[in-house]
Amino acid sequence: MADATVTDTGSLPRAAGPARVARYLRGPTARWVVRHSGWLGPVAVALFAGILRFWDLGHPNAFVFDETYYPKDAWSLLHQGYEGVWPDNANSHILDVPQDIPLTAAPEFIAHPPLGKWVISLGEAVFGLHPLGWRVMVALLGTLSVLMLARIGRRLLSSTLLGCTAALLMAVDGLQFVMSRVGLLDGVVMFFVLAAFGCLLIDRDHTRNVLRAARAEGGRAGDEVRLGVRPWRIAAGLLLGAACATKWNGLQILAAFGLLTVVWDQSGRRWAGAARPWRSMLRRDALPAFLSMVGVAALVYLAAWSGWFATDGGYDRHWADGRAGLSPPRTPVVDIPLPQVPMTWVPEALRGWWHYHAQMYDFNTGLTSPHKYQSNPWSWLVQGRPVSMYWQQVPQGQQGCTAPGGCGSQILALGTPLLWWTACFALAYALWRWFFRRDWRAGAILAGVAGIYLPWFQYQQRTIFSFYMVVLVPFLCLAVALMLGAVLGPPGCPPQRRRYGAAAAGAVVLAIVACFAYFYPLYTAEVIPMTDWQSRMWFTSWI
Repeated sequence: MADATVTDTGSLPRAAGPARVARYLRGPTARWVVRHSGWLGPVAVALFAGILRFWDLGHPNAFVFDETYYPKDAWSLLHQGYEGVWPDNANSHILDVPQDIPLTAAPEFIAHPPLGKWVISLGEAVFGLHPLGWRVMVALLGTLSVLMLARIGRRLLSSTLLGCTAALLMAVDGLQFVMSRVGLLDGVVMFFVLAAFGCLLIDRDHTRNVLRAARAEGGRAGDEVRLGVRPWRIAAGLLLGAACATKWNGLQILAAFGLLTVVWDQSGRRWAGAARPWRSMLRRDALPAFLSMVGVAALVYLAAWSGWFATDGGYDRHWADGRAGLSPPRTPVVDIPLPQVPMTWVPEALRGWWHYHAQMYDFNTGLTSPHKYQSNPWSWLVQGRPVSMYWQQVPQGQQGCTAPGGCGSQILALGTPLLWWTACFALAYALWRWFFRRDWRAGAILAGVAGIYLPWFQYQQRTIFSFYMVVLVPFLCLAVALMLGAVLGPPGCPPQRRRYGAAAAGAVVLAIVACFAYFYPLYTAEVIPMTDWQSRMWFTSWI
């Protein structure tokens, strides 16, 4: 997305300065609040989110949706270094008391890279192979994501209030809440992607400071200045590599963020007086950006497979033994095996690893098996088809059910409807603000949306699910916060305008919080009467 050449705040409110805070406080308390004002709000929102996410985390005592795969893979990685085969009745054995863990040493074909499962295994190493153990790390990352979003929103929107608003909205989003309480990989991807976005924002601010200093010295600063080593962009590459090593959709986000950072470099050089900013960017910034993002990400991805390389039992670990070539993946156009390519100079382990990836690619691009809860990306922003991850019919007299018609217990991966519907308008506003006002902040949000959401439209025939969009939630919340900043009113507007704006923005936030509270029983497998469950099924496509 294009960057702005100016740094106007437009209709966004300015962050309250320390002097304004100190006006109402005196003495050491005032100094402490001023010193820590940028952290008090974010930490408070994160604590609220953490209480929600960790409360009764082990319930339900069951494998929820794809928890039947990743927690067991994580346990196998922890104890064998590779994913092993589990018998068909493994789930019941694991949940039995006393527990039986029937892991075998035979290798299992796995469709996703291992890093996210390594993350899940950290909780299992502490709490064991049961629901709390395989959910605790995802809940921790989901909580930290709320804290990060508050700080990122503060930096992006120049307002602690708006940053905390974005974080609060994510804290009460049903999809992010559910995906922070189940042992699946998408919440891990979201954490890495959001952290990488924050690193790129910090890198942008640091490089602008370098360009500002060079511009003050005069000359052709925009063309000649060297930006040097950029540790925050390297950190972004590391984090995006971790996202790719969790699920492959991180590759598309890596490409989008890589383009975003070089566009920021180009606009920064133009702002610093470059006569040919594109040429200056290509000469001085493009290659370092590629190495910092793609190169570092590739190294992280390779390192994530260290368990597979270090052991002998992984799937296809010895496929290349005695073979002279590589079998490339099948293509969607020509669905026939392509001839092997002689590559004897490549180590056998790497050739086996490549063959494994070819099979993973075939599986992930060719998965078309019908599923009850699959959906099309066109419906994701309006939450047209949420995924029921857990369902139990509870008869009257059991598990505290007193309703004559019985009760239900469900985990529904449904984004808080009012938040997502508001976000649709917020994205339209961000698009207008970027296109007509050249607001770089709106462009940054849209770059995240484009890299996360748009690539899924190429998989019209593949079996895909709406909960993949948990990675998008932080950017939707930032878009809503951007729009609410405009509702609050620009700096210097009359007090009455600000009061009306604050009332309207506050009403939106309170309505979203109330909507989350209304659907809360469907996010936590709470046992509720069937009549209450039916009242929350606003659309037949949710059933």
